[in-house]
Amino acid sequence: MDRTHNPEFTVLEIYVAYKDYKWMMNFTEEMVERVALALHGTTKVKLGDKEIDFKRPFRRVTMVDAIKEHTGYDITGKSEDELRQICKELEIETDPSMGKGKLIDEIFGEKCEHSYVQPTFIIYYPVEMSPLTKKHRLEKGLTERFELFVNGKELANAYSELNDPIDQRERFEEQLKLSEKGDDEAMFIDQDFLRALEYGMPPNSGMGIGIDRLTMFMTDNASIQDVLLFPQMKPEKKAEIVTASIFTEIGIPEEWAKVILDTGIKSVDELKDTNPNKLHQTICGYNKKNKLGLTNPSQDDVKNWIV
Repeated sequence: MDRTHNPEFTVLEIYVAYKDYKWMMNFTEEMVERVALALHGTTKVKLGDKEIDFKRPFRRVTMVDAIKEHTGYDITGKSEDELRQICKELEIETDPSMGKGKLIDEIFGEKCEHSYVQPTFIIYYPVEMSPLTKKHRLEKGLTERFELFVNGKELANAYSELNDPIDQRERFEEQLKLSEKGDDEAMFIDQDFLRALEYGMPPNSGMGIGIDRLTMFMTDNASIQDVLLFPQMKPEKKAEIVTASIFTEIGIPEEWAKVILDTGIKSVDELKDTNPNKLHQTICGYNKKNKLGLTNPSQDDVKNWIV
């Protein structure tokens, strides 16, 4: 890969950044490897009809090289129109709201992502795909970001936090343009965040890892619902089907048994607890309102039903 020194950073900053970036990847693969060893006594884990080997070191592939490897296209320096044309040639659906970042993401997602079955770090994401990520110290147009893919799915995402308020404002403004084009996922200009950055934020980075997805991989589960602890998956309670027969069995005429059921009384015990005068008014009113044409029972009839 062509490495052109970025004059914005000192040699010391470049060295420290590269060391920290590499350390984060090393930490990630060591953690995942140790989980596999602790659970299975080996780094090789069965996942469906595949065998995943979590033994370090994991393969590292740049986003640009991944796309080049699986599509034959080099996206380096490509404009939005050029990327859109590449998507067209690859038969990838796009819409006018997509900017460069979304277009690159679509190409990678459609043509590359599923190919990374064995643990692989995809590194050096384009700036357009990572609006909160610090620019790479050596590679123009790229960022200090990586994602870990296993079995064609993202397992972890990490990057150096962008702490330059001027650069961050420019990124937000680019996101605003995408929002105006119709991109619902584009970020807004967070003035409070920018003001906080102007006061100062120390260099930092972090990683998000899908514990539920890692559990799926380690326990050979195809569905995330099988491993979720929260919210706890509870068996569905099926409502008991109640018919008018529960009332006809105690001597109530069938036509009025249906009316009683329709008025909301669902059990004999509930019927016994009902005031007979009120029940008489309710069912007679229901008969009239719904024009059922039934001959209304007497109050004594209703009392006999309840007793």
